[in-house]
Amino acid sequence: MQAETTVTEHQPYRVKVDEYRQFRRDGYLIVRNLISQEEVAEILQFTEDMQQGKVTLPGVPVPPDDLPDEERRMFYERLHMPHRVGALFERFLLHPRIGDVLEALIGPDVLALQSILFFKQPGHVGQGFHQDSYYIPTQPDTLCGAWLALDPATKENGCLWMTPGSQAEPIYPDCDGVSEQGDISLIDIPQIKNASHPDTDKNTVSNIALQYDNEVAAEMNPGDVVFFGGHIFHRSHANKANFPRRALVTHYCNARSRVPWNHGYDYEGDNANYQHILLRGKTHLDYAQPRFGTACAANMPERYGRPDREALPKSMMGDDNGFMVIKPHDTDPHDH
Repeated sequence: MQAETTVTEHQPYRVKVDEYRQFRRDGYLIVRNLISQEEVAEILQFTEDMQQGKVTLPGVPVPPDDLPDEERRMFYERLHMPHRVGALFERFLLHPRIGDVLEALIGPDVLALQSILFFKQPGHVGQGFHQDSYYIPTQPDTLCGAWLALDPATKENGCLWMTPGSQAEPIYPDCDGVSEQGDISLIDIPQIKNASHPDTDKNTVSNIALQYDNEVAAEMNPGDVVFFGGHIFHRSHANKANFPRRALVTHYCNARSRVPWNHGYDYEGDNANYQHILLRGKTHLDYAQPRFGTACAANMPERYGRPDREALPKSMMGDDNGFMVIKPHDTDPHDH
């Protein structure tokens, strides 16, 4: 039985043209205060309760009752796809203010793909240089991540580090035989080893990423969200502070891209789009309904979709006030 649709009222976020330019120029965009402190506190409380064994998610192990406090704190490092088993995380995957930004950056049609909850307690390791499109292929390649800070993310506790300009790089294939992903159609593309490994000597993506010599620490406050494309080189270091660096990371693509990927789940055919949720707009491909009834284009097309009656095709364009808006294409012929 389909869950009852629930709508969360929100103040829409309007992306500025300058922000759109920055995203394209640097490969990432930090939007400050996108998510309210009350909403952030709700996830933080959930993480605390999980570590204490007070709340559970289906299929997720629970810390043993006799586990010492220090080991209990380190019990969880990350949870993959919590939106498929928890209403709270579906709500954040489909958060309307995150959808507002994605609509301007990669839309207007947006498909929600993945959620990961990072606990990153003091002492937890980081993740070495990698490109997200290596792990989550979309065809055409339109992947975009949204990294929501739940704690202050600092250099000391292992914030993200971005490499501006590297979004122009192809996706490098791994020669370990673990994956066939990557832009293997390029005749001279070098293969890499051990993507995401924190040791730069073992992770040969570092040989390419460090050539840029311009890494930027994405230091953020709770409620800030960094949006980043699937090609940009990024990494994080170990948490050397005495406080956690928790984050909720979600991934999306344009809903008209094929997605031959479905973390942890089998799928039939040449794509798994029917397993992922339509957040905004519309698509000619199949898509899933939200399991817990969170409002989005999949179940409320009249609110978050685009009506069929529109006679002219539309795209995200800048308006006279410097904001990105959906505007119809000009009907005049263009001769070049």
